[in-house]
Amino acid sequence: MENNSSESSFADSSVVSESDTSLAEGSVSCLDESLGHNSNMGSDSGTMGSDSDEENEMKRASPEPELHLRSYQMEAAKPALEGKNIIICLPTGSGKTRVAVYIAKDHLDKKKKDSEPGKVIVLVNKVPLVEQLFCKEFKPFLKKWYRTMGLSGDTQLKISFPEVVKSYDVIISTAQILENALLNSEKGEDAGVQLSDFSLIIIDECHHTNKEEVYNNIMRRYLKQKLKNNKLRKENKPAIPLPQILGLTASPGVGGATKQEKADEHVLKICANLDAFTIKTVEENIGELRAQIKEPCKKFAIADDTREDPFKEKLLEIMTKIQTFCQMNPMSDFGTQHYEQWAIQMEKKAARDGDRKERVCAEHLRKYNEALQINDTIRTIDAYNHLETFYNDEREKKFAVLEDDSDESGDGDDDGDKDEDDEKKPWKLDGTDRFLMTLFFENKRMLKKLAENPEHENEKLMKLRNTIMEQYTRTEGSARGIIFTKTRQSAFALSRWITENEKFSEVGVKAHHLIGAGHSSEFKPMTQNEQKEVISKFRTGKINLLIATTVAEEGLDIKECNIVIRYGFVTNEIAMVQARGRARADESTYILVAPSGSGVIEREIVNDFREKMMYKAIDHVQNMKPAEYAHKISELQMQSIMEKEMKIKRSNAKHYKENPSLITFLCKNCSVLACSGEDIHVIEKMHHVNTTPEFKELYIVRENKALQKKFADCQTNGEIICKCGQAWGTMMVHRGLDLPCLKIKNFVVSFKNKSPKKQYKKWVELPIAFPDLNYSEYCLFSDED
Repeated sequence: MENNSSESSFADSSVVSESDTSLAEGSVSCLDESLGHNSNMGSDSGTMGSDSDEENEMKRASPEPELHLRSYQMEAAKPALEGKNIIICLPTGSGKTRVAVYIAKDHLDKKKKDSEPGKVIVLVNKVPLVEQLFCKEFKPFLKKWYRTMGLSGDTQLKISFPEVVKSYDVIISTAQILENALLNSEKGEDAGVQLSDFSLIIIDECHHTNKEEVYNNIMRRYLKQKLKNNKLRKENKPAIPLPQILGLTASPGVGGATKQEKADEHVLKICANLDAFTIKTVEENIGELRAQIKEPCKKFAIADDTREDPFKEKLLEIMTKIQTFCQMNPMSDFGTQHYEQWAIQMEKKAARDGDRKERVCAEHLRKYNEALQINDTIRTIDAYNHLETFYNDEREKKFAVLEDDSDESGDGDDDGDKDEDDEKKPWKLDGTDRFLMTLFFENKRMLKKLAENPEHENEKLMKLRNTIMEQYTRTEGSARGIIFTKTRQSAFALSRWITENEKFSEVGVKAHHLIGAGHSSEFKPMTQNEQKEVISKFRTGKINLLIATTVAEEGLDIKECNIVIRYGFVTNEIAMVQARGRARADESTYILVAPSGSGVIEREIVNDFREKMMYKAIDHVQNMKPAEYAHKISELQMQSIMEKEMKIKRSNAKHYKENPSLITFLCKNCSVLACSGEDIHVIEKMHHVNTTPEFKELYIVRENKALQKKFADCQTNGEIICKCGQAWGTMMVHRGLDLPCLKIKNFVVSFKNKSPKKQYKKWVELPIAFPDLNYSEYCLFSDED
């Protein structure tokens, strides 16, 4: 469960930086008379806030930050201060979180004054946001009066989540932790938590309260209880108290709408999902808001890519040979997203059909296609390195298998640099492997030579270089920028390109990449601590150019920039507003660098159009007649609940909980029978292991330093691979036991009831329930010492 792993809670931290208190400076004081001055809290006689003379002396030496709101912030907060459910829609950098802190304090103050129980939970959708909101916003302003706790999947709890809820007044948490606790409560697994335990729920980046997002799963429970309460009231029975809801967003978006009517409906849906009385924007104090938020100057840098590209030509030649070899004829162009999707589908189909030749060819074509995309985005040498890494890894797997079979070592340990030996080595390959490996290693030298030739530089990179040089020369040392790019790999490669190029350092550019901490990508993620360190250095100026994936678009507290560059990709209008909102220093510039004819510029123009539609939709929703609005909201809420019920019914119909022995697992590469479903056991509800002695005979363990990780209750020590060279999973150590942990994406699942074979990305998608591993029983019957 997410709330049971890793290191330390933030319960005792209290950090506040200059940039984070800036909203209080010179602001309009709008504190209520009562705010923070009730006799039973915050005063010298109060229990929570009681101070000794010694403590008061310390307080005078280090004053508490004062909680002030500007006029526009108070305008946005007004309905929430009256106890209404609302969505506050304020631009990035306008102090939405400060408004939420103020509302939370006002809410708790009033509850305390009325001798009613008050408890606030602040939900976020990204782990780093927990510490950010806790340390920089809620803790500094509330610590004098209320017990505050920050909690995420990276927090090692000494007590359970229900105990945290009982013990603290304000909890900042990832939404998944609350969802898990609500699920546990429903299953009766522990004392659990109810929504009624809270009196106010604050939802950060609330535009994610949609479809099957975790925010929406939580809110559906709220809506169901609301309907039950209506029924109870009609029967004159006591209703279950429900918390007040406060949503925060810079942009609710339009949900892909192309017509105004659909945009209106999308905004209404978000309001319905959050049970909002209204969506609140600034109207009366718009002048003050505009003075606070600097709109950047928007520019396009269009690259006309007419360069000769012999590296690309060589890759196309190799890909054509592979397609001819396996008699494939895709309809998509090389180097496109469509081609990649085609290759993935072919790989899956061939694995299900047991057609190894086609599957392996599709996998290799996908790697070449990725190299084409890298060549189109970053340096040619990065594309070459991508292929070289893949083929060296493939070769190492084959040698690992060869050494295991022959019990000889020494022959297969050569480094990948001795090209002349490549073809002579006794690879354990079939005809397809031999063809593909030979094809790459025969062309390896030529590809490397072409990749190292600076004459054929990517036109987009030249545009990016000119843009960075121009901006950093113009701003004379005060420049601070973010480049948004599509993939982790491109962020890392661009960072390295800038660092290695002396021209950039001459104009004072100090660059570093900032990527996500999740494990969804093949590229190694950043840890939370690495992210924090980079953002801290960016804030202090040790780094003045971040090359980031979408992780930096939303929520993360990144110092105001005067340059924001989107490099070769755009997504939707929400991301555009978020990214542009990062350029909030004086005289900022927002630049889109893209190749002509790629459709990127056109998508950005569509996003501009959608943004205008969004503001029109918000205006329309705000001006609906109250009766019409209430009717529409009620209708959409019922629809959301019914749709979920239908999904659950369909899902239950699919999930037969019969004996796991109904399925078998085949290696997706060579179709060898790996094991039966009845051999699989589960650890911690997520790790799927096979502990049978028969299974041990089918794989070998290969050391892989990139896979070596420590978790709270286990660690991974290497990779397990099939005798054909296909990776099957990792070797994990759990409570002192070495256990092979399988990744389902590496297998084809065969059903004994004649259902077609299938491939799954995640275990959770497989409609079979596996038993938990009985640790004691396993130790008893294990042949290990």
